[in-house]
Amino acid sequence: MAARLSGGENRLVSLPLSRIRVIMKSSPEVSSINQDALFLTAKATELFVQYLAAYSYKHGKGKEKNALTYSDLSHTAEECETFQFLADILPKKILASKYLKMLEKEKQDGDVGEGDEEDEEEEDEDEAVADVGS
Repeated sequence: MAARLSGGENRLVSLPLSRIRVIMKSSPEVSSINQDALFLTAKATELFVQYLAAYSYKHGKGKEKNALTYSDLSHTAEECETFQFLADILPKKILASKYLKMLEKEKQDGDVGEGDEEDEEEEDEDEAVADVGS
């Protein structure tokens, strides 16, 4: 099979086999790569990307615009159980200002979280005083 692929492999897969070989060799467990394994990995990757794109387009807002957007892909990764392993790779985009506000809020929550027990006791005392005053 490898002999037949060498001449026409560009027509059978869209992804560059040399790049896939480099990625596969980056794993310490891999010493050599069979040509058939390389081809099948490339084809499987291509089919996966096609399925992800088609699913994201079908279930996203891309149909309205007749385009597939990053937000469609990230929404699919977040919402579809099949693609949830991609959620860290395809996170939802947020503005830098929103991210800074989130960090600030987490920092405030962390400061408040350290003294939560004391705050709760003070709130209970305040409520008790307010009840007595009524």
